[in-house]
Amino acid sequence: MSESPRDPERTLRRLEWTVIRRLDGAVHGDYRTLFRGFGLDLADLREYQYHDDVRRIDWNVTARLQTPYVRDFHEDRDVTAWFLLDLSPSMEFGSRELKKRSVAIEFVTVLARLLTRHGNRVGALLYGDRVDTVIPARGGRRHVLYLLHRMLARPEQDRSAATNLSDLLQVAYRVIPRRSLVFIVSDFISTPGWTAPLAHLARRHEVLAVRLSDPLELDLPDLGLLVVQDAETGEQVFLDTHDGGFQARFAAAAERRAQALRAALADAGVDALELSTDDDLVETILRFADLRKRRSQLA
Repeated sequence: MSESPRDPERTLRRLEWTVIRRLDGAVHGDYRTLFRGFGLDLADLREYQYHDDVRRIDWNVTARLQTPYVRDFHEDRDVTAWFLLDLSPSMEFGSRELKKRSVAIEFVTVLARLLTRHGNRVGALLYGDRVDTVIPARGGRRHVLYLLHRMLARPEQDRSAATNLSDLLQVAYRVIPRRSLVFIVSDFISTPGWTAPLAHLARRHEVLAVRLSDPLELDLPDLGLLVVQDAETGEQVFLDTHDGGFQARFAAAAERRAQALRAALADAGVDALELSTDDDLVETILRFADLRKRRSQLA
C-alpha cells in the first residue's frame, strides 16, 4: 500500500491498529525479554548461598572477610536501537501489492514504536547511493512520526551507482557511540566487501540483519519473453522465461546467493531475519522475538 508522505500520522495509526494491537494480543504486551538492555549495574554484595552462580563471587571481598560473597546486579532495561535502512533503487522492486521499500518502512516503524512505547530510544541512518541522513536516537511517539516522515518523504530513485553496504556499515560504526541494538534493513544486493565492516560492527553492537526479498526474485514464473532492467545500473537484458532450463538455473542461482548470504552473516556473528513482500509483518516480528529470547538465554 502506498502512503502519502504528507500524512505519517495516518500511516502510524494504521500500523498501530493492524499490527501492534495484534502483537499485544500474541505476546500479552510483555516485551521485557524482547527489548532487554545491555548494561549491568552493581546493586549489592551479599554472602554466597547455595545455587548462586560461582562466576559472581567477588574474590577480593571473599579473601578480606574470609567468607564467600557474591555480587548482585540490576540489568539496565533501557535499549537504544538504530535502523540502518537501505533505500537504494533495488528496494523499489515489488511484484505484488507492496515493494520491498514499503515493507522495510513498515517494519522499521512498527519496531520503532514498540521500542519507544517502552521508554527506549531509536535512531536511523538512511542510505540511497550514500548515507545522506542521520536521525539521532530519541524516544517518544513524536520521534517515531518524524522518522516515518523522513522515510516516506524520500523520492524514489530511478538510477544510482551500485549499492555499497560497506559505506553504510562504516558510517554506522563511527556515529553509534554506545552499545546498541542495530537493525540492518536491506535486500543485501551490494558490491562485495561489506562482510568485514559488518563483523567489525557486530563486535561492538548486537546486530540483526533483516533481509528483504520478493517472491519473483527467487522463483521466476513462465511470463514469456521479457525485457528486464537493473534498477541501479539501468542495464537491460532479454529473458525467455518460457525456457524451463532457464527457470531452473535462475532458481538455483537465487538459492546459491541466499545460502552465501546466510553463511556470510553467520560468519560475522549476526542473526538474520527473512522478510518477504508477501510475509505477514506480525509473524515476522514474532520470529524476531523468538530470536531475541534465544539470544538472551545464551547470554
